[in-house]
Amino acid sequence: MFFYYLFYPTGLSAGTHRAGRSRVPSRHSVGQRPGWLLALLCAWLLGLGASAQARTVLDLDTRTQPVALKDWGDYWIDSTGQFTAAQVAGTKDIPWKPTREQAIYPVTTGTTLWVRISVPPAPDDERWYLEVLDPSVNRASLYTLDSAGHWNEQRAGDLTAVNRWPVPHRHPLLPMAVSAEVPTSYLLRLENAHAVSAPLRFVSDGQLNHSEQRVSLMLGIFFGLAGLAAVVSLLSAVSLRDTAYGWYALCVTLLSLTQAGMTGLGGLHLWPDWPRFNDLSASVLPMLTASVSMLFISAAVALPERSMRLHRLMQGAAVLGLVVAAALTLVHDALRPELFVPTIVLLQLTGVLVIAWAWQRGDRFAPWLLLSYVPVLLAAGWSLAGSSDLVPTGLLTLHGLQLGVAVHLPIVMMVLMLRSQHRRENIRRIHGLDRVDPATGLINEHVFGERLVRMMARSGRLRHESAVMLIDIVNAELIQRDFGRKAADELPLRVAERLLSTAREIDTAARISEHRFGMLVEGPFSAEDAAALGPRIVARCLMPFPGLHIDCVAQVRIAYTLVPRQGLDAQELLAQLDDCLEDAPLQSKRAVFVLGGNERLAAFRPARRSSRRARV
Repeated sequence: MFFYYLFYPTGLSAGTHRAGRSRVPSRHSVGQRPGWLLALLCAWLLGLGASAQARTVLDLDTRTQPVALKDWGDYWIDSTGQFTAAQVAGTKDIPWKPTREQAIYPVTTGTTLWVRISVPPAPDDERWYLEVLDPSVNRASLYTLDSAGHWNEQRAGDLTAVNRWPVPHRHPLLPMAVSAEVPTSYLLRLENAHAVSAPLRFVSDGQLNHSEQRVSLMLGIFFGLAGLAAVVSLLSAVSLRDTAYGWYALCVTLLSLTQAGMTGLGGLHLWPDWPRFNDLSASVLPMLTASVSMLFISAAVALPERSMRLHRLMQGAAVLGLVVAAALTLVHDALRPELFVPTIVLLQLTGVLVIAWAWQRGDRFAPWLLLSYVPVLLAAGWSLAGSSDLVPTGLLTLHGLQLGVAVHLPIVMMVLMLRSQHRRENIRRIHGLDRVDPATGLINEHVFGERLVRMMARSGRLRHESAVMLIDIVNAELIQRDFGRKAADELPLRVAERLLSTAREIDTAARISEHRFGMLVEGPFSAEDAAALGPRIVARCLMPFPGLHIDCVAQVRIAYTLVPRQGLDAQELLAQLDDCLEDAPLQSKRAVFVLGGNERLAAFRPARRSSRRARV
């Protein structure tokens, strides 16, 4: 093929030429062929041959879509921003440069990016579109040269209401009039407040419908998940009266609106007639979301209870975000990134540091909350890099934040549910302090007496016997002397654990005083069963405790009796059991005493009973 072009330059097809410039050097006559050969040989020796600068061919083939522009087009940046399409087409000395794939064009306010495209003859049985994959571009105008020599404009972008676009869409989508016989020339004008990095590609009707179905599926899943999280959080905030749920419901709502603005869905469906807000949504809505996130994080880690100073700091950060959001609506477009990027980074860093601080202070849910923000921060960092013109616009800059939020939402909802459950348990514990011993979780003396009354009445009604027991720890002072105060303080807790492991589900264990416990054993219960239960509890308490010295065991004494007992109420019965334990010799090797039968006290001492009753 090289020799064909070399020796037969006049045989080149017309399809290899582009509008305004040929892809090969100018044709020469046959008599000039030796000079032409010498020129080509010198260019090849210098590494500047035409083959090294070959340009790709734009082939609008429906089987290979989408078709990227790559280097088929030429671009020029108008520093004045005043050129019209006719002037651009008529000016011969414009320094056009080849377009590049994934290029970042340094456009600013007041400048204009022009792209010259010449589409070779292509089948016109299907309609083609030029896609500008950037929903935030301010203006995208496609000029087509008609038969009369006029340039017809189709305009889209943030500064034009979406309802007035040639094809209302999430991003600029400009129809192209393709001819099957002759090449078609186009001029594309792009304006933006910062550099343009949006890929330019061509798609047909069929490919557009197929790609939109995939994008709609992904966006539908995201917004469905976000909507569910917002509704559940709002209902939970009302039912549980938890401010964390309320702030999170507002945060998810703003986050959904932010994504709607960044993906173009907001301009297409929510505010199609508000071009000004469509332009501001990409910066104002993320700032509002970050501000509300500060208040949510403060409530989620209980910052007002942990540190009021840090809580005030988070409130100040939220106010700063609101002030910056208001300022973004007033400043010039070129100044928005300089104001937006540092503030959003500062707020995100503040939130992460506060969560880490709560983790260091023992918040059990802070690690999971910090983990939930990792994918969001990574995706937001990539989006900020795209906004700062550090990376070209692509799949991650357009949809990366949605993927990060899709991972973030379930984790946060799980954290909030576990946090609410833990909070409800704490509230129940607080409300039950007048009925439950806070150290062991057992019922206290007052509730024990109430349940004893009901058990005695129930046993009399059903005509069976039940058992009531008092258990004393008798070696607490010895444990403290030999193994320290910590071991002595843990001893009642370990005894309570042993009693719970011995009791059945229908039985009741209670902590009556520091070293005294009580147990109600529901009947029918025989005397033989009661005689076996006491020694079993004693043996269970004498077993070594895990993590303690083998000699650090609990020595207990038990006094029990069967109920109902004729002529005694619950308080008198407890007083007699107390006297039974008090009258036991200190050096006695017996550990179990039964009230009644051979162990009945010879006499009941009312004065002593009244004093015991006051102590119990």
